Amino acid sequence: MVLPLILTCGPNEVIVLSGLGYRKSALITGGRIVAFPCLQRWRRMSLNVMTLRVTSSEVYTSQGVPLTVSGVAQVKVSTQHPDILERACEHFLRKSTAQIESLVTATLEGHQRAILGTMSVEDIYKNRKLFNSRVFEVASKDLCNLGLQVLSYTIRDISDDVGYLKALGMSRTAEVQRDARIGEALAQQESQIQKALALEELMKAKYANDTLVAQANRDFEQQKAAYDQEVMTKKAEADLAYELQSCKIKQKIKEEQMEIVVVERQGRINVEEQEIQRTEKRLEATVKQPAEAEKFRLETIAAAQRKKTVLEAEAKAESKHLQGEAEAFAIEAKAKAKAASMHYQAEAYKEFQNAAVLDLYLKAIPQIVGSVSSSLSNVKSVKMVSSGGSEVGAQKLTEEVMNISNNIPEMVKTMTGVDLRKSVRAA
Repeated sequence: MVLPLILTCGPNEVIVLSGLGYRKSALITGGRIVAFPCLQRWRRMSLNVMTLRVTSSEVYTSQGVPLTVSGVAQVKVSTQHPDILERACEHFLRKSTAQIESLVTATLEGHQRAILGTMSVEDIYKNRKLFNSRVFEVASKDLCNLGLQVLSYTIRDISDDVGYLKALGMSRTAEVQRDARIGEALAQQESQIQKALALEELMKAKYANDTLVAQANRDFEQQKAAYDQEVMTKKAEADLAYELQSCKIKQKIKEEQMEIVVVERQGRINVEEQEIQRTEKRLEATVKQPAEAEKFRLETIAAAQRKKTVLEAEAKAESKHLQGEAEAFAIEAKAKAKAASMHYQAEAYKEFQNAAVLDLYLKAIPQIVGSVSSSLSNVKSVKMVSSGGSEVGAQKLTEEVMNISNNIPEMVKTMTGVDLRKSVRAA
């Protein structure tokens, strides 16, 4: 039985686990994973930063001057992307840290030599930042293919065995000394000029100060004269103001007296207004409030009466409305009953045909004869004329009534086309 193991690693290393259950190796950084011995294999690789010293000796620059350059680089295994970390494991998993450092140092030294060959001594010496950035860019691209990341690169030292840099220093030193002497002379010249300008400014200040003193004296005299004039004016104004103030005080006393009279009158008016208010309150208590109570009582009674009348009228209207609806319903029921009766009669007539017609005819003859007789009975007097041997009197009148009844079938046949006699015979 194979017992599993729990493998752990810190953030500065990676565990590469392969074998059963993995088509591609599992990469674990700063975590844990379960592994089965004999079925799976695992290895550890450090992610610590490697500090490398890159030295290039006797490298000829673009001017043909041999230089020795020493730089320092910080390199580590890249964990920015799983593919890059997998690439680093592919190249360095079985290598020691010393072997990795040796390989990276050789790569950086080659790039450092290549960059030195494209630059002049002055550019390398004066613009080290440019040299650092070029080496960093070129080395970063190359080492990224190996799964490594260049964190920084800095040039430490530049030297040569032919004295080129020393000569540059001596030339620069001479230039600095020359500039220093020129600067000293310019400084002394500037000092003299500034001293003369300071003296000139001093004299200008002295003359300006004297001028200001004279102007101050003149202004003082002018101000003194103006003040004296203002004092005399104010004195005259004070004399006139005394008389004016005396008149104002007298006028104010008169105004106070008038205001006292006005206050007294206002007091009397207030007393009268209070008396009027007292009278109004008395009238309101004795007359107005009872009148308003009586008015409210009458209004309440009138409103109740009006409401009673309205309710009675509404009740009558509602009663008439319900009565009308009942009559309408009765009429409608009668009409429906009559229509149903007529319908049934029509159905019966249709079924019995001639017998039904005969029945109607026999029922209608007495009514027709009765109607004719009732009409004749309302006549006050009848005058009958006879010719030849015709009958007269009641017999004649009866014969006329019977003739009218006998003519009914002919009239019906003329109006409707129904032959009653034929229908009676058929029956």
